[in-house]
Amino acid sequence: MKVLVLNGPNLGTLGRREPEIYGTQTLADLEKLLNERARELDFALTCLQSNHEGQLIDWIETEPSDAIIINPGALSHYSLALADAMRGSGKPVVEVHISNVFGREPERHRMVTAAAAKGVISGLGFEGYLAALDYLAASNG
Repeated sequence: MKVLVLNGPNLGTLGRREPEIYGTQTLADLEKLLNERARELDFALTCLQSNHEGQLIDWIETEPSDAIIINPGALSHYSLALADAMRGSGKPVVEVHISNVFGREPERHRMVTAAAAKGVISGLGFEGYLAALDYLAASNG
């Protein structure tokens, strides 16, 4: 199975940005962890990060994959365009958030992209991404 892992705005600053919320591990640490699990599951993994909504949409539309794991960052709270791309992909999508968005500011409680995902994992840190991979393995996408 080919899995596309997309990380949205500000996730490139993991390890530096608000470590009390996001921890001290970097995006490179996350990608290493995901690649190790992907090898165990015999998955091919492509990990990409962008601060730009259109770039994420382009990747959803053009990157070859059987399933998508996405952390849209703050785009999850307002990007109907990203939700439309997720829904229009025809692929199973698992949305992941490192922090518990429902334990944060009220404006983060509304997630328009969540309705386009098969499921949402929030608040488990990097373990949420691993849970998403495990889910895709167990459900065959």
